[in-house]
Formats: sequence, structure tokens, C-alpha cells
Amino acid sequence: MKKVLFMPFLQISSGHHQVADSLMDGLRELEPTIECEKVDILHYGFGKMETFISNVYLQWIAHFPQVYSWIYRKLVCENMKEAKRYRHYEFLFQSAMKEILQEKKPDLVICTHALPSYMLSYLKQRGLVDVPVINVYTDYFIHRLWGISEIDYHFVPSHMMKEHLEDKGVRPDRIFVTGIPVHHKFSRAERGEILKNKDRLRLMLTGGNLGVGLIDQFVEKVGHDGIEYKVLCGKNDKLYKRLSRLGQSNVQPVSYISSREEMNQLYEECDGIITKPGGVTVSESLFKRVPIFVYHTLPGQEEMNLEQLNQLGVANHLHSWQTSDQFEEELLRFYNEHDQINTYHQNLDHYHTQITPQTPAELIYFNALT
Repeated sequence: MKKVLFMPFLQISSGHHQVADSLMDGLRELEPTIECEKVDILHYGFGKMETFISNVYLQWIAHFPQVYSWIYRKLVCENMKEAKRYRHYEFLFQSAMKEILQEKKPDLVICTHALPSYMLSYLKQRGLVDVPVINVYTDYFIHRLWGISEIDYHFVPSHMMKEHLEDKGVRPDRIFVTGIPVHHKFSRAERGEILKNKDRLRLMLTGGNLGVGLIDQFVEKVGHDGIEYKVLCGKNDKLYKRLSRLGQSNVQPVSYISSREEMNQLYEECDGIITKPGGVTVSESLFKRVPIFVYHTLPGQEEMNLEQLNQLGVANHLHSWQTSDQFEEELLRFYNEHDQINTYHQNLDHYHTQITPQTPAELIYFNALT
């Protein structure tokens, strides 16, 4: 019986955890005897300190977004061609990582966050561990903290990221363009009708599972009779209750959805999604071929994601909603002007041609576990 260890970071709900959970379920679907376990190195090594650090992290982003963005780019995104050592992480996490591997004895480790990837690459480089490792990237860019040299396989969201790794000396046959993995219960969409709903444009509005974002302000500005919105409130019960009390006929708040089948159905029914550029939500939307409109970005990763998605031509930045009352007209024009939406679908088609036909779970199983 094979054992696979998944390593996200922190225990707050995040794309790192969602991707790990999706891969675990996908592997069990392929081979029920595979033992999958998820471990957060911070919680393992420092216990209750993890909760405190998670809260500080969320408060920092909420109250000092520009400072967080500057520090994030300075620490992990500058001088990408130069190798950088993070000695403070080595000092803090070396013992915990070795203890985890000795205790769990995995046949394979899958990293959905850069920090455990860095630590494993560091330890392998020094001959202290020899376990196979896969990086599964959960954003649309690769920063300097990710371990590269000693990683056995890389699952990347786009061909641009594959080229970046090849430039760093990674063998092409060790890189798979998978997209950011989505759960196997999401059905793959083919290119279909531009508008699924002829009577009214139906859009989803989301701020992530925690309901983070400027959703309240956005909803205050909507009102076009030709558009209806399903607002995914995540675990933000206060937001759900506030929107329910508004009683707007074209705004339907939706509480937290844990069912992948239900979420898949929502994608099937909508004409587009208005969202932050979080990796998993974007990947699900691309997988379902749902046009993406970005109305807000959190500092750091999401800003970088938006830059890459703009280069791929698969996201539309909804700049004007905070300053103009005409932004809903812009949304309608996107669907009514054939040149604009056809160009978008061509970019989407090109993106999909570069994705490997095998699922990420199949690639893990047949390349690293058999």
C-alpha cells in the first residue's frame, strides 16, 4: 500500500488545501488502497502558534494591503534568476520536516505550497532525505521560495510557467501543464453557446470561501434589468444575511456550498463569473469555460495572478465598477459584441490546447506511484 503525504501551509481555508483535497479524492478514486494524509508543517512544529500566525496574516492583508504587497514582491518575486536561500525557514522548519518524514514514512510528498517545497528541496540537496516530491502550483506564477532543483515533477497551470521552469534547467519531461487541479466531480466543459440564458445574463459573484472582498459595495451598484447575480457568500454568514435583507430581485445570495456537484451545476448555469483572481476559482472557471471578470484583487499572489491571466488573455479586468455607473453596460457589451467575445474564446481554446489530457491524479499515479 502506497502512502502519499500532502503539504499545504497554514490551516485556514485556502487554494493550497482545496487543491490537496481534490488530488487526494482523485487518487482514492483511481486506487482506493492509496493512503493519503495532509500535514501542515507550521501546525506540526509549533502547535497553537499556527492559529495566531494565520490570524495575523489575514489581519495584515486586510488592514495593510499595500505594505503586504510590497514585502511579498520584495521577498519572493524580485531577481527571479538569482538563487536565494531563506535561512530563517531552514532554521525554523528543518527539524520538523525531518520528523514528519520519519514519522509518516511517505512514498511520495506533494507540495501545494512553496514553503514545504523549499524545505524538501533543501534537505534533498544535502542528502538528508530522499523521498520523491511533486510541486503542484496553485497560482499562475512561480516565485523564488518554491524548491526547484531537487523536485521530481512539476504540475504547472500554464505553458508560460513550463517555459519558466525549463529556463531554470528543469527537464521538459518532468513538467506537466495540468492547470491548477480541480476536483474530479467537476465535468469538463466544451465550447458551447456564448450565452446560455437568452432572457437575462446570469453572473456569479464571489469573493472566495471566506467571503473576502468588496462584495457589499459591488452589490450596492448593480441594478440592470438585463443581469441577475448569484452572490456566493462562502462562510460569511453576516454577508449572506445582509444581502438577503436587501430583497433585490436581481440579486440572489447563496450561502456556503460544500457540494462539488452543486458548485459544478452553478457553473453550468451561469454565463460568467465576477471574482477575485484566486487560483482555484479561476481554474474552475477556465475548466468550465466560463468567462472571468476580475473586480478586486488581494495584495500579493492575486495581483501577480491577474498579470499572468491578462497575458494569457483569459480574464477581463472590470476596472470601472467603482468609478462608473455604466459598468453593467460594459458587461453586456462583452457578450453582444462578437469580436470581443470571440477573441476571448479563441484565447481560451488556445489555453486548453496546452493542457495535458490526463488528469493530475492520473499523472501522479502512473508517474510516481506505479
